[in-house]
Amino acid sequence: MMKMPRRAREFPEEGEFVVATVKDIHNYGAFLSLDEYPGKDGFMHISEVAPTFVRNIRDYLKEGQKIVAKVIRVDPTKGHIDLSLKRVKQQERKAKLQEFKRGQKAENLLRIAAERAGKDFETAWKEVWIPLEEEYGEVYAAFEDVAQNGIEIIKGLIPDEWLPVLEEIIKSYVEIPTVTIDAEFEITVPTPNGVEVIKEALIKARDTANEEKGVDVKFSYLGAPRYRIDITAPDYYKAEAVLEKIAAEILNVIKQADGEASLIRKERKIRKIKRREA
Repeated sequence: MMKMPRRAREFPEEGEFVVATVKDIHNYGAFLSLDEYPGKDGFMHISEVAPTFVRNIRDYLKEGQKIVAKVIRVDPTKGHIDLSLKRVKQQERKAKLQEFKRGQKAENLLRIAAERAGKDFETAWKEVWIPLEEEYGEVYAAFEDVAQNGIEIIKGLIPDEWLPVLEEIIKSYVEIPTVTIDAEFEITVPTPNGVEVIKEALIKARDTANEEKGVDVKFSYLGAPRYRIDITAPDYYKAEAVLEKIAAEILNVIKQADGEASLIRKERKIRKIKRREA
């Protein structure tokens, strides 16, 4: 069974979201072990369990239960870590669990790399995991960067002897994710050359956005006054940032032409280039 991924840092940081396992429950709170920080326990006061008054803490927590908690205080000198459950939003919980699963994948791939390189995992962890986590925040993000941009992207971060074996494994197993969001613009320019103004504004916005690394932007005509935009980017945040930038640029040009423009948001779509399972 694959072990839980551990972080390079000894202690979590304040404001960090962590995966924790409930160990002991008392009337006043609960003690939890931090899955990504071996040997580290955190305490959750009953007031941090739920946003409403908690009469019985066992209605919310059970021994052995895994949860996503937020670190609200850390005192490394005393070894104290205070946690909160009520301060974790549903979206934050999902994001943390996804990150945790990515960490498991990264550790599994690094174990394969260590075996092929004829080294023990602790050596791999020190020589590969720690520097990549420090540079990227998470190791799987580094692997995705290599999958997209080549092994040279991490040259100098880790010993050169790891590069060939990691390159082979990443090419075989790492998925390259892309996120596509689509939206519609309603644009009107009440002048004789209004169509040309709109066309030039869309082309300029598209070409500027396509200069962004890993971003692809396409416009399509839906029938006056509606225009559709599809933005494909490495992640949702990048796609949203590009959309905001395009919307601001289009709005500025159209306003200068005494026209009107509005953005209608749509659902995002996630697509992945599939690779083999590790």
